[in-house]
Amino acid sequence: MDARLPLLHELPLAPLLPDDPAPATDAELPTLHWRSVFISDLHLGTPGCQAQALLEFLRSVHCEQLYLVGDIIDGWQLKRRWFWPQLHNDVVQKLLRKARKGTRVVFVPGNHDEFARRYAGHSFGGVEVQREALHHSADGRRFWVMHGDHFDAVVQCAPWLAHLGDHLYEWALEVNRHVNSARARLGLPYWSLSRYLKLKVKRAVSFIGDYEAAVIREARRRGVDGVVCGHIHHAELREDGEVVYANCGDWVESLTALVEHPDGRFEVFDWAAHCASLPRPQPAPPAPTRQTLPV
Repeated sequence: MDARLPLLHELPLAPLLPDDPAPATDAELPTLHWRSVFISDLHLGTPGCQAQALLEFLRSVHCEQLYLVGDIIDGWQLKRRWFWPQLHNDVVQKLLRKARKGTRVVFVPGNHDEFARRYAGHSFGGVEVQREALHHSADGRRFWVMHGDHFDAVVQCAPWLAHLGDHLYEWALEVNRHVNSARARLGLPYWSLSRYLKLKVKRAVSFIGDYEAAVIREARRRGVDGVVCGHIHHAELREDGEVVYANCGDWVESLTALVEHPDGRFEVFDWAAHCASLPRPQPAPPAPTRQTLPV
């Protein structure tokens, strides 16, 4: 990766503001309280990143620990074409502000932001950079946290195939944006065409199942109680024997996070489903009209 690609604190950010500007929503979103939150595959620096939804999620969340489980900044795309709108600045500002205000923020780089792996063991702007992490849950379990690209045979054995796939994926996301713009005009909820196509293809080659099996096998070898990963844009939470497999999902297609409750329970949190479940603000009643009666 290009050594000139920036870390979070090196991006061309506007000065940090003391408070966030008001969310671009019709109503105040309820606060979500968790012990720990894990998010991955934000792909900041690409048009596919759902930055507005991500920013609203981050504004709603209060947690003790926030893990950024790789592919936070898309170095592959930024090397091809610079794309960094204000909303992406706002997301980074929010992450840095959370670290500054006492949330422990841990950044575990992935393959798209592998340029940051050389800084493992250092902290920048209060954000800890680690190649992998060990998370201790509230109920005493140990979770191995890593991005997961080391278990992707395509990335490991033929990196050029991964970059080719990245181009095709970018095309699918472009189509997806147009589809969802039309759906929004019709009042229909968010739906990911790219996710649908990807899952159809990867089911055919058993990619997801093979990936999960390899990750679980390594977690079992390490003697941990569970593993938290990302990379494949497929949120999942399940037990395999005595090992818990948890995948954060992504903020390009599924808009999901892995969250830990105060008692140590884990849950895959679906932001789009959460927003759809909130009561819609009712329009204000029309002002009464003054009628003039004939004399």
